[in-house]
Amino acid sequence: MQFIDEALIRVEAGKGGGGCLSFRREKYVAMGGPDGGNGGDGGDVTLVASSSLNTLIDFRYQPLYKARNGQPGSGQNRTGGFGEAREVNVPVGTTVIDADTLEVLGDLTREGERLLVAKGGHRGYGNAHFKSSTNRAPRRTTVGYPGEARHLKLQLKLLADVGLLGLPNAGKSTLISVVSAARPKIADYPFTTLTPGLGVVRVAEDASFVMADIPGIIAGAAEGAGLGVQFLRHISRTTLLVHLVDVLPDDGSDALENVLTIEAELAAYSQALARRPIWLVLSKVDQMDEDALKALKARLTGQFPGREILAISALGDIGVEDLKNRLMQANVDHRRSMHEDADYREAQFALEQEISADVLASALKRSAGADDEDAQDGSDEDEVEVEYRE
Repeated sequence: MQFIDEALIRVEAGKGGGGCLSFRREKYVAMGGPDGGNGGDGGDVTLVASSSLNTLIDFRYQPLYKARNGQPGSGQNRTGGFGEAREVNVPVGTTVIDADTLEVLGDLTREGERLLVAKGGHRGYGNAHFKSSTNRAPRRTTVGYPGEARHLKLQLKLLADVGLLGLPNAGKSTLISVVSAARPKIADYPFTTLTPGLGVVRVAEDASFVMADIPGIIAGAAEGAGLGVQFLRHISRTTLLVHLVDVLPDDGSDALENVLTIEAELAAYSQALARRPIWLVLSKVDQMDEDALKALKARLTGQFPGREILAISALGDIGVEDLKNRLMQANVDHRRSMHEDADYREAQFALEQEISADVLASALKRSAGADDEDAQDGSDEDEVEVEYRE
């Protein structure tokens, strides 16, 4: 299955049915009078969050969703049938944006959550509706109103508590495979992870959190280098970021410089997202002696005072349990603060809105750049779609 996390669709609500012009004319019935019925309202279009979906690929091949029109009224005061509503399932975690006005219409983050995106047109009235004591035989009717129509941009953002960040081959996929049941592709070459993935990290019988793994980021990713930064969208909902740092990179680069590079790319994508709590987790520490590790920690502490700095080896089983427990406690503290501290909750909501605005701005910038590139080279090929592994 292909993993598609953006789609553009059109939704059209049904038109309201028109009113009927009719007079009752029956044998032996004197002065029957007007009996034209009203039309039926047009059907609505509603998006429904469904956990059975995990990609927006269906919307690439079916971009138009229409509800049915209302039926016209008829004689004998019969009201027309209401148009059948259209419900469209989308993955949980989908943000819905009006593509014309760039207004964020809603964020579907819970199973079964519903969002009305196109209201059906109001019905027309038959001539019986206009009957009065001074107008016994009205010949007036109204037509049904058209339903709403919109172009919508759908953005899928994975729902996770903790997001993994780092260079390619920093050990993100290995870590998530060790702490959860996720089984991402792991190899000794860069960019083995091509799509985001989720893993449930279970610390105790009744204690767990969700971790998200995204493809590695390299210098210049904000300008499109490597796989770009578009996958950062999938850690935008997390409450904590874990920046995994290879202590001895294969290319001989400096670990601290690599940290600064990745966080500069993060800030270029979203200044608001960069304000999330970020933990530095040194990976593959079984390859480094203790003195060198202490020296690296000291350098990082000097550059990032007050930040959590931990050391692990996923394959060597060093520090992994401690990391899991600390992350679990951080998530418990966050949930408690969201429930009990109104100021904290308000600040988090404000930060989420800023991040959402940055994510949308980045997507629009990338889309505009792709359009310009297509216009220059005359290419009309679709963007590259990568494989999604369950």
